[in-house]
Amino acid sequence: MTRRCLILSASMGAGHDAVAREIARRLRTHGHEAHVHDVLTLLPAGTGAALRVFYRTAVRRLPALYTAIYRVFLASPPHDPQALDPREFGPQEFGPRALDSEALDPGAQPHPVARLDPQAPPHPDALRYGVHAGSGPAAAPRADTSPLAALAEGPLRTLASGLRPDVVVSTFHLAAQITGRMRERGTLGVPSAVYVTDFAVHRGWLHPGNDLYLCVSPGAAAAARAGTGRRTAAPGPVVPPAFHAVADVPPAEPADPRRPTVLLSAGAWGVGSDLPRTARALVRHGLRPVVLCGRDEGLRRRTAQVPGAVALGWTRDLPALMASARLLVDNAAGQTAVQALAAGLPVVAYRPIPGHGADGVRHMAAEGLTTTAADLPSLLAAVSRLVPDGPARGTAVARGRALFRDDAAVLLTTLA
Repeated sequence: MTRRCLILSASMGAGHDAVAREIARRLRTHGHEAHVHDVLTLLPAGTGAALRVFYRTAVRRLPALYTAIYRVFLASPPHDPQALDPREFGPQEFGPRALDSEALDPGAQPHPVARLDPQAPPHPDALRYGVHAGSGPAAAPRADTSPLAALAEGPLRTLASGLRPDVVVSTFHLAAQITGRMRERGTLGVPSAVYVTDFAVHRGWLHPGNDLYLCVSPGAAAAARAGTGRRTAAPGPVVPPAFHAVADVPPAEPADPRRPTVLLSAGAWGVGSDLPRTARALVRHGLRPVVLCGRDEGLRRRTAQVPGAVALGWTRDLPALMASARLLVDNAAGQTAVQALAAGLPVVAYRPIPGHGADGVRHMAAEGLTTTAADLPSLLAAVSRLVPDGPARGTAVARGRALFRDDAAVLLTTLA
């Protein structure tokens, strides 16, 4: 049976849109309809653009301000990384691999991920911080986005009445708040799912009105369940198949056999701290740094002045770049990081961006998916350990690839 899915994304950087497009592609491949809509356009005229400008300016120019905003309004309580150790939970809690035929059959029994016991004991974080795994008065505090969410409810109701979707999927936290509120109030009559793109599941993602949370990792799924009491699954990150293909073929011929290529990511907006200096240090270390400067032309020009470094603007050929690289130096624990994991590249986190970037790096490291470098000597030591073939590199690559467990699109169709 064909399902119609409405996917709500947001043009804040490129990661949320990339996930939404890939989910839509997979749904269409399975024979379903998928419509992607920017949730910022549901806000009053000019509001979405203003939010985007403020966020971009704060992250790039006012990191202390953004960190303060994140801590006050979004960040979840700190926790012992061991509290989210996925080894403490059986694989059934996060959803073993679904059989496509079973998941797509509307008459089949619900997949185990859709049958979690809401009365199960709360997650260890809940016990330590007074957060009950439910939607009652002791539930995790929600992000105070109610004014924005309220403004978007009417437009989303109009959009849904026109499209008549079988399920609404959010890939941005504001969208999750809107759909959660509407489901809770009975103004959205179809199930709502949230695909959490972050390793650090901040309060903005959490609303007990949503029906299902899909997460990038078991630790993220545990946090989502602790904060909402809703059904959760950890199918893994959503990336296009071209990245997985990189890891399935022999490595590409290096651009310079004498200098292994290392990628440095600054995201779509070119957010980074002293990337030219980092590139210069990597060159001196005998490497060929390729700096992904996004759409920041100024950063690209400054980095291009570093002898031995390659500075690139916005590129759509990232799989080919990863095919010839040995490692990614990351600063956000975002989409580029999980694309590197899919491509079989170790990830080293260095000088993360404030707020959700630093928080995501900590959570990613707690699950053994990235190596953190506190300073330049630590970065160079990590690169020396992970670039050559050997046990350290093999372990990092295996852990990264094991994260990709299920097809999120298939799990979404079980909800519709």
